[in-house]
Amino acid sequence: MKRLFAALAGLAFAALTTGPVWAAAAPVAPAGTYTLDKAHASLTFRVNHLGFSLYTARFSQFDATLKIDPAKPAAARIDATIDPKSLDLDNPPAGFTEQLLGDQWLDAAKYPQMSFHTTSVKVTGAKTAKVTGDFTLHGVTKPVTLDVRFNGGYAGFEMDPHARIGFSATGKLKRSDFGIAYGIPAPGTTMGVGDEVNFDIEAEFSGPAWTGAAKAQ
Repeated sequence: MKRLFAALAGLAFAALTTGPVWAAAAPVAPAGTYTLDKAHASLTFRVNHLGFSLYTARFSQFDATLKIDPAKPAAARIDATIDPKSLDLDNPPAGFTEQLLGDQWLDAAKYPQMSFHTTSVKVTGAKTAKVTGDFTLHGVTKPVTLDVRFNGGYAGFEMDPHARIGFSATGKLKRSDFGIAYGIPAPGTTMGVGDEVNFDIEAEFSGPAWTGAAKAQ
């Protein structure tokens, strides 16, 4: 047990000290295709409500595939989908969830999927990048840019025999740009639901098999 704790501590220290994937002399995670670890991912959003609070909700069902070569981070590409029917609200009044999924808002029956497909990646720092992509919502496709931060990665080990990589991302959009203008306050007032939507993404991805797995067997 002591050896296990020592190994885990060593991995945590290495993740903190080796630097980002695209800055490390020897990348901590290999090039390849990575799939979203849905058990370690979240997608939340916030919108102004009457000027009194930032109403916060989330989508519970989404998926993503990341293709990345640590030596060429600007060529990284991500394809993601979101199920609008998975809208998850805290303590919603009776019928409120159904209202938001209806035709005045998300119209999930007519538009059953949101999607994001990368068009460009601009590295802005040792652990940061701006990722722009075509985002489709409510049947409308427009560019949206994410501010992305690399949190760490590794090539794998005995208890997790695949490469792993993790990111945090933030972004914003105007819902009116996507044809969802119901309830936007009149100019000069806050009586309604704001046009600007801010969102936060936390995501871990699982990638190629650990090359040391065969040696460990």
